[in-house]
Amino acid sequence: MPLNKSKGNMYSFVTHTHSHLGGKCSHECVYCYVQDMATRFPVMREKYLGSIRILDKELSVKYGKDKTIFIEHCNDLFASSVSGDLIASILAHCCGWPKNTYVFQTKNPERYFSWLRDMPENHILGVTIETNRCMANISKAPSPELRVEAMVELPGRKFVTIEPVLDFDVDVLVDWICAIDPEFLNLGADSKDNYLPEPTVEKISQLVQKLKKLGIDLREKHNLQRLKLK
Repeated sequence: MPLNKSKGNMYSFVTHTHSHLGGKCSHECVYCYVQDMATRFPVMREKYLGSIRILDKELSVKYGKDKTIFIEHCNDLFASSVSGDLIASILAHCCGWPKNTYVFQTKNPERYFSWLRDMPENHILGVTIETNRCMANISKAPSPELRVEAMVELPGRKFVTIEPVLDFDVDVLVDWICAIDPEFLNLGADSKDNYLPEPTVEKISQLVQKLKKLGIDLREKHNLQRLKLK
């Protein structure tokens, strides 16, 4: 797909998005909106089912300058199923347009370490952590504990996204975030009716209050309002 201006439920700090990859993400998260669309719309089915691959012409997209671009917002570039050759090609494309800031986000942050030297100069690395609890029946991604361990050791600019937020233990999750020491944290809820195990309004309030008290730059997404109105 071409370089797109950010819209909808995307992060407010992102100006544009671009996806090079097609195929089905190996994490198979039950709440994935991309796979939901792939099962309902033929054009999406063609792009986001099957083996992981680079879609035609995506490496020739011109990025220009002075943008903040979320790379692979429709897939996970650092999932174990994505070959090193594909990652190298995509990072090289980004490096060819150095006057932008590039946003990467994954549920397999341990793999970041192998690619730090190949990253574009201006980048920020994120992780999704939906909960501190077991997610085996929700996602095939590495466990939240493993994601946190990697992010704690990761150098440079980094951020955390808790979305969709699932039921959690307040003190444990707060300790995890403090250990990672992110530049900022995005907090959001399920945007679809996926019947996920969600936290109470009280837990959300406790989490927000504790993070703000600790000086964490907390960025609440508009879909979080649904939980607050329960």
